[in-house]
Amino acid sequence: MIMFIRDDKSLSLFPLKIIRRGIAIFNWAVFSWKKENLENLDMENTLGLLRITIKRGINLAKRDVRSSDPYVIVQLGKQKLKTRVVRKSLNPEWNEELTLMIADRNLPIKLEVYDKDTFSLDDKMGDAEIDIKTFVEAAKMDLQNIPSGFIIAKIKPTQENCIAEESSIIWENDKVIQHMLLRLRNVECGEIELQLLWIDIHGS
Repeated sequence: MIMFIRDDKSLSLFPLKIIRRGIAIFNWAVFSWKKENLENLDMENTLGLLRITIKRGINLAKRDVRSSDPYVIVQLGKQKLKTRVVRKSLNPEWNEELTLMIADRNLPIKLEVYDKDTFSLDDKMGDAEIDIKTFVEAAKMDLQNIPSGFIIAKIKPTQENCIAEESSIIWENDKVIQHMLLRLRNVECGEIELQLLWIDIHGS
């Protein structure tokens, strides 16, 4: 059973208890959604949750006179989340967690960086895509007897992906995680450092 608690501004989803094959499984992941992000989500067909920690930006593009006021938008299908704005920084630190429901491992996650403007449209500061197929496949493997720190797979940078340096998918403290440095496209410079972490809502 999934419990939804509503407030005036958003819907907060608390997966307190999931019953699967007569077994009660507790999952303490807590995350918030805008109302429109929940409308077409089917928990029965959801593979799991992907928690993205947007850590920081590196050498981002200048869009104001001396600096920029950057924020990040993360989108997967109809799910759309964003970080806070960091004022006057080309090397912002967000350290902000955004959580998405994953139903299709073949659908890439889109990431866009913008400069917040007060009196005009926000300026774009580059974009990137994250191919999650290998990560999700790794997360669905049986890894219970694998030692912590085991490298499941390595993803090398290519012309087809946005990875700036080799990235490893790791089994660490009973979680599948991946540290990643993304090279922004359609912009003169800039990288985004982030981490992926898988949350299994079905207990398998």
